[in-house]
Amino acid sequence: MRCNDTATISRRDVLITAAATTALSAAEAKAQPAGAQAESEGQTMSVSLAVNGSQQTLELDTRTTLLDALREHLHLTGTKKGCDHGQCGACTVIADGRRINSCLSLAVMHQGGSITTIEGLGTPDRLHPMQAAFIEHDGYQCGYCTPGQICSAVAVLDEIRRGIPSHVTADLTAPAEPTGLEMRERMSGNICRCGAYSNIAEAMAEIAGRPA
Repeated sequence: MRCNDTATISRRDVLITAAATTALSAAEAKAQPAGAQAESEGQTMSVSLAVNGSQQTLELDTRTTLLDALREHLHLTGTKKGCDHGQCGACTVIADGRRINSCLSLAVMHQGGSITTIEGLGTPDRLHPMQAAFIEHDGYQCGYCTPGQICSAVAVLDEIRRGIPSHVTADLTAPAEPTGLEMRERMSGNICRCGAYSNIAEAMAEIAGRPA
């Protein structure tokens, strides 16, 4: 290759230059002060949480999401990692009585808080009523999104009981009612790729004592 007809650069020259640049960058990174390296690697913090009624203390990178703290550090793998962008609801847990997407929340934000995952709602020999209703109404197929769906469903009925309105609440001066429209709107952030929505609605309606 010719540049302005004054010098010739071969492929070999390009490779040698690239290798030298990479080696220099690595040497400079190694020569960084220990504090600078630690800063680039992130900081750790002791985080205390009450998870499913059990007190847990973890030493975590401050960038660790609540989802990863639950799955990778506490091995509570019932909470699923779906889109990892807060769009599918598979990672829904109940934090201090409120449902959240745990993939969008840092663990350090819940210092001293209370977290309930699907494992904390019920056990195989003592199911939560919502878990039993999902089984009775076939509210799942592949089951991947089911833990998030159930956590969200439990929290939705609690929201309605507490009178928290939604976008479809007709009368904001009156307590919200667990109508089919209310429950479906509130569950819209939880995606079921298998399409078991009608069965999920029926399971929730049974627990709410209302038609789906």
